[in-house]
Amino acid sequence: MNDPINLLSKFDLFSDHWSPKVVAEMNDYQFKLVKLKGSFVRHNHTETDEVFIVIEGSMGIELSDKTVELNEGEMAVVPRGRLHRPFATEECKVLLVEPRGVVNTGSAGGEQTAVNDVWI
Repeated sequence: MNDPINLLSKFDLFSDHWSPKVVAEMNDYQFKLVKLKGSFVRHNHTETDEVFIVIEGSMGIELSDKTVELNEGEMAVVPRGRLHRPFATEECKVLLVEPRGVVNTGSAGGEQTAVNDVWI
């Protein structure tokens, strides 16, 4: 077992939005911290579900038929293949759980695509 990882301290190490940073791995899954502010591109992940866990703040996930609102301490799982668009009016700190190699914009691509596998 490694030393404990303090998520809030890790958030202090970066300021960019929509650019996930890896803090740990378990089997083939990565735990990524990301700061959200504004709107993200509508996208999906055809090979995997995506987990959003709000550490601080609040955010929404726009789906085709509804919008899921998440507040501090809440989480949601977006099923594989489901189009979604995360957004946050104010900065929101989120823990993502997804398989290694998942691109943040899925197959949508574009300027919000972050460099993958960046560790902090």
